[in-house]
Amino acid sequence: MSTIAKNQNPESDPRVKAVFDDIRATRKSDFINNMWHYLAFDADLLETTWAEVKAVMATPSALDPLTKEMLYIAVSVTNGCGYCAHSHTAAAKAKGMTAEQHADLLRVISLAAKTNQLATALQVPVDPVFDADIRP
Repeated sequence: MSTIAKNQNPESDPRVKAVFDDIRATRKSDFINNMWHYLAFDADLLETTWAEVKAVMATPSALDPLTKEMLYIAVSVTNGCGYCAHSHTAAAKAKGMTAEQHADLLRVISLAAKTNQLATALQVPVDPVFDADIRP
């Protein structure tokens, strides 16, 4: 259940329509997912969020698109965001993530969560060799 009502005609706002049109063009799809529909309650928030998502996720960079989606899944799982875990898993599969890669990703996520909790509970000091200020 959402905290705001979904606007039934968000594209009546020209700013929202412009963002939705850009999402469609960027993704080469007519589908606008719920995240954008619900963010459309505030055109400023929608515009700035889409601009950042487009810059990071849809612009070529040092990371390939599948790796970006898999990282997004890991952070979404860690943050407990079911919506993002679902949507980015679907996006990763669309970009070629195999069942084996998905299983491996889940193993890495669960291992990292466990060892992070252990290191936090034990308050393990960082080894000097890992400190960028100390390393030669």
